[in-house]
Amino acid sequence: MTAYDPVGLHLEEAGDGGPLLLCLHGIGSSSAAFAPQFAALGGTYRMVAWDAPGYGRSADPEAPLTMDDFADLAAEVIRARGGRAHVLGVSWGGVIALRLGVRHPGLVASLMVVGSTPGSGTDPDKAAAMRARAGELARLGPDAFAAARGPRLLTEGAPAELVERVTATMAASVRLPGYGHAAEAMATTDLRGELHRVTAPTLVLCGDQDRITGPDASQVLAGGLHKTAYVIVKDAGHLANQEQPEHVNAWLASHLHIATDPAPADHTPTDPDPTNRLPADPILTRHPEPSRRKGRSSCL
Repeated sequence: MTAYDPVGLHLEEAGDGGPLLLCLHGIGSSSAAFAPQFAALGGTYRMVAWDAPGYGRSADPEAPLTMDDFADLAAEVIRARGGRAHVLGVSWGGVIALRLGVRHPGLVASLMVVGSTPGSGTDPDKAAAMRARAGELARLGPDAFAAARGPRLLTEGAPAELVERVTATMAASVRLPGYGHAAEAMATTDLRGELHRVTAPTLVLCGDQDRITGPDASQVLAGGLHKTAYVIVKDAGHLANQEQPEHVNAWLASHLHIATDPAPADHTPTDPDPTNRLPADPILTRHPEPSRRKGRSSCL
């Protein structure tokens, strides 16, 4: 029994066969955020992306939802489709995915998190800023709210068409009370003390120009997980899966191939384009291939 009736959940689905891939969007988006992944991976995997409760075409929740509630609802979506899934989460969706991995390890075959964070509960100022977003949405309305926030999700040089699409998706997706519940869930969440409990192999990706959570937050995730590869995506902002879809999709496909390989070898995703990397950095250690051991990273 979940805190939200799954009947009210809008799901986009594609693909008839293959392993299940559940996609969880960020706090200012919807299932539309995964159009590039549906196009690239839908022929190999059973793709499912939700509009989170109170977002887009999903029904509004009757009561506030916690991060546990969102994770439990994602677990119900997986159970209804056969038992286990690979889970892709962007930003807030990545936080849900990691909590899902802690609460329901038997349902999670692997994780992929893009531009994510341990949660806003890691710092009082971050928590207060996250909670303030609901009031901002109420004051501005979804169109002006999206116009103010949407462009910052991408690099400053992002194509105008992509900026317009991201902004329009946000405006069409966010509303109260759903957005307020999501913001409160983020404000009360700090995953740092539970990352070690995630048993699923995890791919952590972050845009090198992410102005929202930034590489530092992704590095915290990668450093706290047991089986992880950490990739910094060149020329990408917070929404790397939309701004650099070819590169991100190549890493996702590599990770999924490894995670579904029945051979008991210690594989790691290989760089789909080894010539397209950032120069060495004194803070991050980068390698030609990301390692499944904690703390290693690579660039694309």
